[in-house]
Amino acid sequence: MRMRTWWKKTVRRLVERQEQWSLQTRLILAYVIILLIPSVLISLLLFRQFAGSAIDEMERKNENTLEIERLNIDNNIETIRRAADLSLADQEVLDYISRSTDPDTAELIDFSTTVVPALGRLQSNNPNIAHIRIYFDNKRINEIYPVFADEERVAKEPWFGRLTALENRTAWSLTPNDPDPFKMIFENAPAGQPKVAFLKEIMYPLGVHAGILEVDMLMSSFFPKTFGSSADDMSQLVISDSQGHLYYNPQQKLLAATGVSPEELADALNPGVRQQPASFRLTLGGQPFLAVSREIEPLGARMINVVSLQRVLDSARQTRDRLIAANVILIAILSIATYALNSFILKRLHMLTDSMKRVRQGDFGFDLTVRGGGEVGELAHHFRKMLRKINELIADAVNKKAASKETELRSLKNQIDSHFLYNTLENIKMMAEVEGQYPISDALTSLGGLMRYNLKWTSEYVRLRDEIAHITNYIAIMNIRYENRIRLALDIPAALLDQELLKMSLQPIVENAVKHGLRASSMEALTIRIEAEAREGTLLLAVRDDGRGMPADRVAQLNRSIALEAPESPGAAAAGADAGREGGGIGLRNVHQRIQLYYGKEYGLAAESEESAYTRVVIRIPYFILTGGAG
Repeated sequence: MRMRTWWKKTVRRLVERQEQWSLQTRLILAYVIILLIPSVLISLLLFRQFAGSAIDEMERKNENTLEIERLNIDNNIETIRRAADLSLADQEVLDYISRSTDPDTAELIDFSTTVVPALGRLQSNNPNIAHIRIYFDNKRINEIYPVFADEERVAKEPWFGRLTALENRTAWSLTPNDPDPFKMIFENAPAGQPKVAFLKEIMYPLGVHAGILEVDMLMSSFFPKTFGSSADDMSQLVISDSQGHLYYNPQQKLLAATGVSPEELADALNPGVRQQPASFRLTLGGQPFLAVSREIEPLGARMINVVSLQRVLDSARQTRDRLIAANVILIAILSIATYALNSFILKRLHMLTDSMKRVRQGDFGFDLTVRGGGEVGELAHHFRKMLRKINELIADAVNKKAASKETELRSLKNQIDSHFLYNTLENIKMMAEVEGQYPISDALTSLGGLMRYNLKWTSEYVRLRDEIAHITNYIAIMNIRYENRIRLALDIPAALLDQELLKMSLQPIVENAVKHGLRASSMEALTIRIEAEAREGTLLLAVRDDGRGMPADRVAQLNRSIALEAPESPGAAAAGADAGREGGGIGLRNVHQRIQLYYGKEYGLAAESEESAYTRVVIRIPYFILTGGAG
């Protein structure tokens, strides 16, 4: 997850920065992305294919080596089995180990001079066989060196109990040494070389255990290629028995050069051997190796050819590195050539850039000298037109500024006229008070406040308390006209009186309430209630009257007119037009548009009504207290 986040941030930064790079830099980067990266990927793919093909070829070659060793093993197995069969074919041997009486001296001499030499000749005729031994279980006969020995001498051997438990009464044993059984009763007996032994239980007469026959062969003879000398320093044969013990020639170059101990070699090979794959990869001494194995079924073992992959992978890496280096050099040459050509081709573009910098610094009084066709020429043409347009706009701005000064002077004159009007109203008000016409005096006070609020437009924003004061003056004046039939009720928390809102936001709504809410046919009073509520960062201002109200279709059309939405039908369009002519839509729409202009599209106003019951207009604006910031 962290890697994905880092990658997204890196890509986003590159995208943001590339906008500041020059065109030449982008072209060189394009070479890298379009040519270098694919070439590197192709080189890596070729490396994998080449390395894979070389490893497959090496595997096939070493399978041939295993096949040759397998033929040697099969021949030696056959030799040992034949020697075992011939050894037990002599009836005198069977009679001797199974006799029930003690032999006399003459019988021993005859047996030692005829039968024992015959077994010796059988061994001599098969020079690869190291020993033919018969272990007997009979206390009446004597041991005859080097063939006949008591079973007690080998009773502690690992294979002894396993052999007697087997159904076919035969077994093969791989041992790391070749001890002399006649010296095994002595401590520290000298050890010999590793050997392969064929063991067969002698059942004579039938069904009666008489002894064990052992025909063994040194591993150097049984596995000639494994333990022989080899000039090949790229591979080495290893034998693994069923217990995971390894046997190999430590004098051969490959494993000796790695410096790997027999224990480390066993830890690396045994997991793959237990899974019994035809081949598997491993690492020895920090170097890659390939192990090609084959099972030796009669022995319950496997022979493994360990092959070094270092040279093959080094050769593949060299080829890959040459390809990448050639691509890098080619792209570097292309980048240099591109840079030089771009410098010539983009000369006019640089001139256009310098001209734009002059414009940015405020210099518009020059002519661009870049001419000609092509993209750069067309860009220069449009840039010249833009310069002319800017100069025209500057002239218009100067003229507008002059007109603005004139408007300011007129505004100042109007301000002077408004002061004259205020003073005149104040004089009339004083005269009314002197004459005791207090209703007239109060009406003139409200009218003066109303005029001052309308004419003094120093800002678009006012406090809610100022807008309420203005509405109060407006209602007071309207009550002169409608004989005090209008009542104004306020439900505004004191904390919200400093709320910011646009000037003249409430008057059009209250004016609509007076105009459309009063019932002309009766003298019923009209109550206008103004409420304020702050809710989740928003202020809701509601203006409600208990006047005539409107039907539902009229309310829907009014809201569409406020929001400038298309009418649903021609009849609705006509109703909307009537609403606009009656003043029920244009004023509200103007307030709605001003609110959205200054505060955003999520704010504005909406109307709701029920015929002969009420009309309610809700204003939605941001909650912002002018004296204390956001609410």
